[in-house]
Amino acid sequence: MTKVAIIGTQGVPAKYGGFESLVENLLGENCPEDVEYTVFCSGKDMPERLTHYKGARLEYVPLKANGIQSVPYDIISMCKVLRGYDVILVLGVSGCLFLPIFHKLNSRKLIINIDGMEYKRNKWNKFVKKILKMSEAMAVKYADVIITDNKAIRDYVAMEYGKKSRLIAYGGDHVMRTLPEGFAESILEKYGLNKGEYAIAVCRIEPENNCEMVLEAFSKTNKELIYIGNWDHNTYAQELRKRYSGCSNIHMLDAIYDLDVLYALRSNAGIYVHGHSAGGTNPSLVEAMFFGIPILSFDVVFNRATTADEAYYFHDADELLALIGRNDLDGSRLKEIAERLYTWKTISAQYAQLYR
Repeated sequence: MTKVAIIGTQGVPAKYGGFESLVENLLGENCPEDVEYTVFCSGKDMPERLTHYKGARLEYVPLKANGIQSVPYDIISMCKVLRGYDVILVLGVSGCLFLPIFHKLNSRKLIINIDGMEYKRNKWNKFVKKILKMSEAMAVKYADVIITDNKAIRDYVAMEYGKKSRLIAYGGDHVMRTLPEGFAESILEKYGLNKGEYAIAVCRIEPENNCEMVLEAFSKTNKELIYIGNWDHNTYAQELRKRYSGCSNIHMLDAIYDLDVLYALRSNAGIYVHGHSAGGTNPSLVEAMFFGIPILSFDVVFNRATTADEAYYFHDADELLALIGRNDLDGSRLKEIAERLYTWKTISAQYAQLYR
């Protein structure tokens, strides 16, 4: 039995975030019989203290997993895994400045998923960006195995650090569901929508996700847009909601955690809009590919790599507006790519191969 400790996430059961979804789907039916997971969770973010979940043991650290507390959160987690494990899987680089010390104390296999160039995200100030870049460098230096989730990130690691990494993306097939008869119709009726005649976007409401660009484009058309996100999370989100609330075709919905409702809205949309400009393989983009609908994606190398150049791309609101007006868009190739590359059974097996 290979004992694996996972650190760096908010924890499970997953509520929000790509790494949390990754851990959620490495467990349970996707977990090989010879792997035993322990997941370190935030005692502040996860009020329900479970001892086990989907066959994994849960340990709690009394700090938040995100923001300024993420650094000590990761460091404390690292101190807790020095004994009793065969493999340590670190997701993200927040606490990796501690690795020079950790490396001297730890003799277990260290695998780090470095995420998607976190230091380039617009939400960080210059000081935080510098710290994150240093953390990324430490992660690449001290990891026994580096995981990158996107070909563009893999190429970046090779060019920036001269290191090879293992390319393992995210799965997305967990979004597929069977709904009770009439359920989807009732959800569409609730929001005044017609099947295939509206667009949908799901993301954190942050500048790097080009939320304002998306809203600006849809404010100039009659196309219905369902925009799901954390609209009360920060001043940026609140101001956008106030500015565009008068557009009758734009519906800004707060985060939806009912997976049946979310599935009903996403699977019946005619277009998926993806404005993310940073990161590697974005989980919400992978998930959208499984619905086989056209995807309008912000044009960056990460998004092109994920969608194998089979989506439709825009740089600004005018280009997005032009795409919204087209009636010849097709997403069937995206579904084929997703079913070939992005199933959790495949992703879990790729992780398990690294442990051995």
